[in-house]
Amino acid sequence: MSILYLVVQQTMFFSIPLLIVALGGVFTERSGVTNIALDGMMIMGAFTSIFFINQMQSTMSGQLLLLIAILIAVVTGVVFSLLHAYASVNMKSDQIISGTALNLFAPAFAIYVARMIQENGVQQITFSNTFRISSVPVLGDIPILGGLLFKNAYITTYIGLLILVISVIVLYKTRFGLRLRACGEHPHAADSVGINVYRMRYAGVMISGGLAGLGGLVFVIPTSTQFNATVSGYGFLALAVMIFGQWKPMRVLFAAFFFGLMKTIASAYSVIPFLSTAQIPSDVYKMIPFIATLIVLAFSSKSSQAPRAVAVPYDKGSR
Repeated sequence: MSILYLVVQQTMFFSIPLLIVALGGVFTERSGVTNIALDGMMIMGAFTSIFFINQMQSTMSGQLLLLIAILIAVVTGVVFSLLHAYASVNMKSDQIISGTALNLFAPAFAIYVARMIQENGVQQITFSNTFRISSVPVLGDIPILGGLLFKNAYITTYIGLLILVISVIVLYKTRFGLRLRACGEHPHAADSVGINVYRMRYAGVMISGGLAGLGGLVFVIPTSTQFNATVSGYGFLALAVMIFGQWKPMRVLFAAFFFGLMKTIASAYSVIPFLSTAQIPSDVYKMIPFIATLIVLAFSSKSSQAPRAVAVPYDKGSR
């Protein structure tokens, strides 16, 4: 039973950041802008928030520190995403090239600044993990379910699930969501009824940036006690989750848990009895998430239906 608890908890730790970042990808692509810079935005959000924790952990700790760090990660992601929004919307540049440039810039910036501002000149930013909740009051006492979901947990897990609920409501139950989806499908038709396509696309990119920045922090906190200017390609994996989820939040949820389980197998295979005794090299297990990504995308790519106007710069004057 303890192994089951471990696998489920580890799956949650790996799935929630994928879910958050993939939902950010849904918002930006639903608006008509593709964002492959999610990885870079995760790095920037993680860098500023982890550095804040590093500097403030001597004076404060626990959930208050984590909540402030979450706010910093979101703001950082939003600000960084404005570069992509300006290039994609105002300059009408190639969105893939813009995203690639940001992905190259983010880790280099994080390494350079970390070395400059830290006394020992190293790029790793360390922190003390004081954020684990040993047991959620009342809920942690529920048989089985309490041990699976409400013990040794992080508040970021519940924030991620809350973001899922809000995303579903915003995309399908609000005027903003309808307008956002219209800009990704038929921007000229949306413009003809008075919707500001440029503004909606900015909003989509900024939401994706905020969620990606948050996802960077959520990825680092449960899995490490230092940040080394990388999120292990999770931004690209989140893109696969978004595509596999067909740009729909609930499908993205299941896709995130699938890839989270694959990541758990890759990292915790040594404690799973039938895997630990198998004569399989450890490098094979490390490849499992990426092999699963290739297989899933190969079988699902034909049925994928991306927003029609995604990655197409909008020109108000063309019809």
